[in-house]
Amino acid sequence: MRVLFWGTPAFAAPPLRALLGEGFDVVGVVTQPDKPVGRSRSALQSPPVKQIALEEGLPVLQPERPRGAEFLASLRPLEPDISIVVAYGHILPSEIINLPPRGTLNLHASLLPALRGAAPIQAAIREGHTRTGVTIMRMVQKLDAGPVILQLSAGITDDETYGELALRLAELGAAALVEALVLVDFGKAREEPQDESLATYARKVDRAQTRVDWARDARVVSRIIRAHDPRPGAYATLNDLEVKLFGARLAPHAESVKPGEVTSVDEHGLIVACGEGAVRLLQVQPSGKKRMSPAEWLRGRGIAVGQRFR
Repeated sequence: MRVLFWGTPAFAAPPLRALLGEGFDVVGVVTQPDKPVGRSRSALQSPPVKQIALEEGLPVLQPERPRGAEFLASLRPLEPDISIVVAYGHILPSEIINLPPRGTLNLHASLLPALRGAAPIQAAIREGHTRTGVTIMRMVQKLDAGPVILQLSAGITDDETYGELALRLAELGAAALVEALVLVDFGKAREEPQDESLATYARKVDRAQTRVDWARDARVVSRIIRAHDPRPGAYATLNDLEVKLFGARLAPHAESVKPGEVTSVDEHGLIVACGEGAVRLLQVQPSGKKRMSPAEWLRGRGIAVGQRFR
């Protein structure tokens, strides 16, 4: 079976490596264009999926937008039997979805129909889910609404960050994708329609979602911080300075303190009071500085007990 792979970020790397490792005939990779990096924005960084493709000698296509007659014509010589999409980053038009004889499958990082959309891993942590998983579905024009071929579930631990959960789900998704493709190849795949009445959505992360409201319960504050760790980083302000916050854990709560007040700073972390309870932060990143431990920040006189985050 000739596979055309669509993907861009690190999350898509394990599924691509799994297909190659299991001997699937990957005939090409479509990924987003290289992005400028660094302060000068003069250097270009290739997507992780492109780097794997080049290592394996696979054809790479990087359209600004995956549409139009010219782009479609560039796909036809690859003669794919099926397309696989894993966090590619663009919505595909129907003529692209239907180009391969066996259509297009999508790997999505949630148990659909829950958490359709751009940021299901972050949403699962932020909303306090105890379980999530991956879904292999047939791609249709409606967002993440196609029939389900295979699902695998996974628990979410109390202290898990977005980065940690994404890594686990990428590996789980790789295993699910291989299994689903075998079922499709042997004509044994069963496609189950999703229950639209159960659909929920996980919109793209925006800046407003990453701001910490210390008046909320410590469990909610912890989830907001972990849901955006390591990227883009939840934040608060201290003395009008923006500070990104990482590694949140629940902590003992000091009495008679205001939400956002720093009650402890040492080698074990930084404890901040919330509306109910408190959180311990294991790392911080003040604006314009590197990511550091609270103890390092204390030694640099950037933080002190009694100061208050806003």
